[in-house]
Amino acid sequence: MGRTGTTRRRALVVTAAATAGSLAGCSDGGSGPDTRARAERAAERRAEADATLRKRLAAASGALRDQYDATVTRHPQLAGRLTALRGSVSEHVTAFGGTGRTAPPPTVPDDPAGALRALATAERHIADAHTAALVDAEPELARLLASVAAAGAAHTYLLTAPVPNGVVT
Repeated sequence: MGRTGTTRRRALVVTAAATAGSLAGCSDGGSGPDTRARAERAAERRAEADATLRKRLAAASGALRDQYDATVTRHPQLAGRLTALRGSVSEHVTAFGGTGRTAPPPTVPDDPAGALRALATAERHIADAHTAALVDAEPELARLLASVAAAGAAHTYLLTAPVPNGVVT
């Protein structure tokens, strides 16, 4: 003998159809000129905010790149240790849309160990700023920020890690 009455599957289908119908009835139409204009204005505001954030991040990364340059100029014996890190920071500047110098070169400590500590502090500060900026970033920029912040954390570690035989180079 076959089933009669309501099955669980039929009840779910009817409930889903009723829910979809009631949700469609709550719509305001959403396709009028006002809705499109609001959406366009919102998109423009997001794009402006994104551009402003990218500019600020590029400037911060540019200042860090300049600090690497000043450190290598002041302590050429550190060039081997800093060249790859500086190159990475320069790529971050480019990724954020930045270009040339951002400010006068920073002051670099007289001793190489102090210069490395200053770079590590700057890297940590920039990584923290990139992490904080994740909250306001659009998804594409947020992924870039997360990657750059992680690189900054790795740079901080590399700048503070002990070197073999106490050699600073």
